[in-house]
Amino acid sequence: MYFCTCLLKHNKKMSESKPFKVFSGTKSRYLAERICQSLGCPLGNMIITHFADGEFAVSFEESIRGQDVFLVQSTFPNSDNLMELLLMVDAAKRASARSIIAVCPYFGWARQDRKDKPRVSIGAKLVADLLSVAGIDRLITMDLHADQIQGFFNVPVDHLYGSLVSIPYIESLQLDNLVIATPDVGGSKRASLYSKKLGAPLVLCNKTRERANVVSSIQIIGDVKDKNVILVDDMVDTAGTITKAADEMMKAGAKSVRAVATHCVMSEPASDRVQNSSLIEIVFTDSIPYTQKCAKVKQLSVADMFAKAIHCVECNESVSSQFDF
Repeated sequence: MYFCTCLLKHNKKMSESKPFKVFSGTKSRYLAERICQSLGCPLGNMIITHFADGEFAVSFEESIRGQDVFLVQSTFPNSDNLMELLLMVDAAKRASARSIIAVCPYFGWARQDRKDKPRVSIGAKLVADLLSVAGIDRLITMDLHADQIQGFFNVPVDHLYGSLVSIPYIESLQLDNLVIATPDVGGSKRASLYSKKLGAPLVLCNKTRERANVVSSIQIIGDVKDKNVILVDDMVDTAGTITKAADEMMKAGAKSVRAVATHCVMSEPASDRVQNSSLIEIVFTDSIPYTQKCAKVKQLSVADMFAKAIHCVECNESVSSQFDF
């Protein structure tokens, strides 16, 4: 009888405790804190120790045995962020977590999704294999550079869309004569979705490159004269393409040009290019922290969106019904 009473008390205590915990890597802590605030739970206690030779070690400072562990970490440059995530996954597996879910708002190496010339690596597939071998049971990410990257994983992938926060922002601007544009043909599918949702015409840009990160010319396909143009892309790296496209739009008679992109990679000299360009503003999500100074850069938080995705996963609810664009 005493044993049964103790067991009932133990089960009640287990049901009252949260069955999941959220932890964060070093560079994504700002976003993890916002996600936890939205979920109404504390951010898990974890220590990342750095050594003099550049190595680092991960340790969970609280028990995660039998719990679902959500690890928030974008794998943006440098590669230490990816290595941190891999070590977090390995530590969680060795600490007997029930399941390990990687929450990567920005999935790095995604542009290396195919062999576009002989004797090159497919970085996106390699990173997917690394995460799978490390031990993740699921991936939650946002706006992959190419949708087919989901097929690189042998675990479920929940693919969210930054448009869920950027489209309401565009609508709040109440722009007349609105046109949606894409800075290159590769982003036409994404821009077409924005165009249909906002009921605005679509304009394409045909881009040619001299080499990686260097744009030689852009030709506009469509009418932008006296239009308010929104350039749509998944990420901005050096900002060469999107600023050149904006300048060409203004030369073609556009009334104004803004840009909306999900991931704020913004490698140098991107900030200077944006500041000196024809863009009125460029709007990102906070999947990657932006620490530089550029008056034209604005970030929208995706913390609530990821918090809702975590809730859906934990409660076995449909994620696609909440986030399908």
